[in-house]
Amino acid sequence: MASQPSPTSPKPQQARAGIGRVISASLIGTTIEWYDFFLYGSAAALVFNKLFFPSSEPLVGTLLAFLTYAIGFAARPLGGLVFGHYGDKIGRKKLLVLSLLMMGGATFAMGLLPTHASIGVGAPILLTVLRLIQGFALGGEWGGAVLLVSEHGDDKNRGFWASWPQAGAPGGNLLATGVLALLAAVQSDEAFLAWGWRIPFLLSGVLVVIGLWIRVSVSETPLFLEAQAKAAAQAAAGTGGAGKPPVVEVFRTNWRGVLTAIGTRLGENISYYVITAFLLVYVTTHLGLSKSDGLNAVLIGSAVHFVTIPLWGALSDRIGRRPVTLIGSLGMTGWAFAFFAMLDSKSFPVIAAAVTIGLLFHGAMYGPQAAFISEMFDTEVRYSGASMGSQLASIIGGALAPIIAVALLDGYGSSLPISIYLAAAALITSATVLAARETRGRSLAGPLDGDPLPVPGSRRAGADAELTSPGT
Repeated sequence: MASQPSPTSPKPQQARAGIGRVISASLIGTTIEWYDFFLYGSAAALVFNKLFFPSSEPLVGTLLAFLTYAIGFAARPLGGLVFGHYGDKIGRKKLLVLSLLMMGGATFAMGLLPTHASIGVGAPILLTVLRLIQGFALGGEWGGAVLLVSEHGDDKNRGFWASWPQAGAPGGNLLATGVLALLAAVQSDEAFLAWGWRIPFLLSGVLVVIGLWIRVSVSETPLFLEAQAKAAAQAAAGTGGAGKPPVVEVFRTNWRGVLTAIGTRLGENISYYVITAFLLVYVTTHLGLSKSDGLNAVLIGSAVHFVTIPLWGALSDRIGRRPVTLIGSLGMTGWAFAFFAMLDSKSFPVIAAAVTIGLLFHGAMYGPQAAFISEMFDTEVRYSGASMGSQLASIIGGALAPIIAVALLDGYGSSLPISIYLAAAALITSATVLAARETRGRSLAGPLDGDPLPVPGSRRAGADAELTSPGT
């Protein structure tokens, strides 16, 4: 009798089919989660400072509101650690469904919160707890979303397929800003402050239902199922060993991969939050322009960003992850100085062009990043390694970037120190990428051939020379 396939063994022709549905599940879910995350930042500037952190000094209330915004970043590495561990143990899909539920539930609950006028200090405490849940959930979202696509797709087009979840960040930013702009256009300031601000948060509940419907319909990744079946067979044969937690294993065997992921993300992360978040502070407080000028410039830039991120990912499939990332990081090094010079023109078309070009360079770093980081780790520890590298970078990058930029502007009264800060971060990313190996074309099904940082004179260094030579 012919042997029957194991119930845990994937059927490649089925598992790799329907890549469009897999991309949709990752992109829509990621867009919703970024919508929730960015919505908080906008509300912190517009209403939370008045409703949850009232103060005789308006800037004090705003500062407290933005401190809770930063708390969301602090929770992201913990989310990456926990979700990465269980994602490597029980599967990518289950953890992605959980992250969406946590993020959407916390955002929906924010729309129901009583304000400081109703319950006093309990209001900001509850808001802070919900913000921590948001950050925790987002910390686990990124790794799972990009792996769901990376491990379903083929090696040849991974850069393009895996870049679509990356487009969820500008997609979520567009959605959050668009909903708030629509409400501001049809409501008075009094109505928006009284109850209108709750609508975008409650809308998250509807978006989560849509996201869950799509995510539940996709299959677990074939590579994870293969690794799970292999581990089960080794355990049955008594050859699998005790099995360390994935996060311990990734730091023990591939700590350079984690450091490479952090360095790769640093310039990208800092530049994004300077261009999209600090920009609003700069154009309003330093240049004396209206918030709408900065907001509309970000909207235009985000629309172009959303469309071009997959194009950068596709280009990385043709010429490599490293060259495309270097286009972005080296371009950002120079643009850090031109960016503020264009803002200082106080001309809206010039400001919009400055933001758009800046986000194009950012997209060159961000588009190939999902495939690049995924290819740095083996299947058994890929969720943990990708999540930890990514989310640790967000702590020293995105969480601090607006705060450092504000401090530099306040201390020096000039944009030059901010340009130097931004350029330095981009140069760190450039140096990291130059030191890393090229990963384009690597099969995710096989073991990683050593660390992502080659040792001169080793067999790995020779292999890297082959990978990066012209015409490969």
